[in-house]
Amino acid sequence: MPGVMISCGEASGDLYAGALALELRRLDPGLRVFGMGGERLQAAGAELLADYRGISVTGLLEVVRLLPRTYVLYRRLVAEARARRPEVAVLVDFPDFNFRLGRSLHALGVPVVYYVAPQLWAWRPGRLRTMQRFVDRVLVIFPFERAVYERAGVPVEFVGHPLTDLACAGVTRAAFLGELGLDADAPTFALLPGSRANEVRAILPGLAAAAGRIAHELPTAQFVLARAPGLDDRLFGPLDEVSRDAGLRMARTESRTDEVLASADVALTASGTATAQAALHGCPMVIVYRLSPLTYRLGIRFVKVDTYGMVNLVAGRRVVPELIQDDFTPDAVAREALRFVRETAYANATREALREVGRRLGDAGASARAARAVLRVARGEAALSGARVG
Repeated sequence: MPGVMISCGEASGDLYAGALALELRRLDPGLRVFGMGGERLQAAGAELLADYRGISVTGLLEVVRLLPRTYVLYRRLVAEARARRPEVAVLVDFPDFNFRLGRSLHALGVPVVYYVAPQLWAWRPGRLRTMQRFVDRVLVIFPFERAVYERAGVPVEFVGHPLTDLACAGVTRAAFLGELGLDADAPTFALLPGSRANEVRAILPGLAAAAGRIAHELPTAQFVLARAPGLDDRLFGPLDEVSRDAGLRMARTESRTDEVLASADVALTASGTATAQAALHGCPMVIVYRLSPLTYRLGIRFVKVDTYGMVNLVAGRRVVPELIQDDFTPDAVAREALRFVRETAYANATREALREVGRRLGDAGASARAARAVLRVARGEAALSGARVG
């Protein structure tokens, strides 16, 4: 059997691709899955033809610097598709790479499914026309996305968010914080500076400084850094410096984001997948983001939304604060974070809004629904008419 090719290019995509691969192989135990990903996809039994780590960055200029390395991986995947002739290819987010790959796979006659659709409704919507030409089906994970693709004439199914299955903590707050040497009764702030090196480099210094200010105003505060795998220790130097100078009660952990968010009173998080994860754990959050000044100036003209955080987009209103670019200052982060601790009614209202966001992300079983949709495309079957979840 030719099998399924998967291409993902960042930590969140690898997480979703791994869950998808497990479901594909559960539905068809003899199915071969191969492509580009990371440790999650490989752990799910897929053959890793290329490792995305090293080409995962944010920002227009940052992407340009990696073009030579990215092109080598693209050529490798196209050559493998030509040789193996997969029944279907699944592209997971990562549009700057996957759009080019998708066009080449389509030219080879390989059906293409786009899973975790790129946020074209917020950024460069003209690329919908490109998707029309090479995508056989789009599997969206946010409910409002379905209408965007339907209007563009792109076959679409809403399968729900895979985190509804994946976002679960294996231990209680008391057990987790105790394991880290922290106090289960103390106000706990999670720090999530992103999964890419250039994100951490831009965002962590501001979060570290905010932690220092929080500790100054709230001496009982303690902090947990949720560190993404594969990052250089040197990226975390600013946090080491603040921890030492301010005497922070600080613990660090890797690849345990769900336990961190389930145990935190407030999350200080980079905009991205972690915001949906925090919502599913009912954790109030302050969303931050910063790009290089030139990248921001070049990109802002293409942005078509008023809010950036996925939680606020799903809610249809601003339910948690966002501090983007120049608004992202240590004082502002500390002020917004402390409000969740000091104002009980405000924190409770936010938690209720986050529960509603969680309900809108769909029912459990998103990865299984996605796997069934992928196999329908591979077998040439029609999409589910008006597919709805939740």
